Amino acid sequence: MPDKILVTGATGNVGGEVLKQLAGLRVSVRALVRNRTKAAAIEGPDVEIVEGDMSKPSTLAPALDGVRKLLLLSSPDPGQAALQNGVIDAAKRAGVRHIVKVSAMGAAPDAPMSFGRWHAEIERYLEQSGVPFTILRPNFFMQNMLMSAGTIVAEGKFYGSMKDGKASFVDARDIAAVAAHALAGSGHEGKSYQITGPEALSFADVARKLAAALKKPVSYVDIPREPLIQAMTGAGMPDWQARAIAELYDWGSQGGFAEVTDVVAKIGKKQPITFDQFASDVAGAFERTTTAR
Repeated sequence: MPDKILVTGATGNVGGEVLKQLAGLRVSVRALVRNRTKAAAIEGPDVEIVEGDMSKPSTLAPALDGVRKLLLLSSPDPGQAALQNGVIDAAKRAGVRHIVKVSAMGAAPDAPMSFGRWHAEIERYLEQSGVPFTILRPNFFMQNMLMSAGTIVAEGKFYGSMKDGKASFVDARDIAAVAAHALAGSGHEGKSYQITGPEALSFADVARKLAAALKKPVSYVDIPREPLIQAMTGAGMPDWQARAIAELYDWGSQGGFAEVTDVVAKIGKKQPITFDQFASDVAGAFERTTTAR
């Protein structure tokens, strides 16, 4: 009987792709969702859907029953460490033999970014749990550019505060490929993988590539940190999230996200998706009929 794998964060960009790729590898996979009625996009004959909530530990034991491997993934949140550490505890009690955690590039106890410190806290807890583990540290998701679809459609512009800093943007599909092979394969225990795209790009580079794919002018506008935070919170983003994103830009402007690795090719067993290919794939999201996000 093959090991059953539980995927948390199953309705997100990465989690949903991991489900597809694990199903393609013909492994037994289960998806944890908070509300089954909202999981239509991940329904399929090869995916078992179970309801559970990280914030309600009593719901995790049934979801983990019979599970031997776990993808640990959840949305960024100031309470992320408590939520994921609770899942680690539940997984240990259930006899899970391998946890693959999706962390973030730059994760460290003294990271200048909140996201990095939160992930480092979880990494440390996982390492001390005694459960065999693999850490995945992806760079900026290419899919994050979709958050700028509104201003690109309306103005032909997107905004940030990363100056000329470069980042090796990675497609969520490539992160999922690495995660799927780490879960379905062997020999990944105790290892950490930095997951990047094939090239480091500035936001000005990204603008040029989007312009080529969309066949319309697109430019990047760099603005000071505080006005950027005010713009994000003014659009409805929570203050903690706006400040955390500004911290990422601060670190990126200093070259913190420019590293390029071959992890997608070596571990994910595929050539990494270029930003040009990503832009072509999602060009329809930037058409004038798109609703601002």
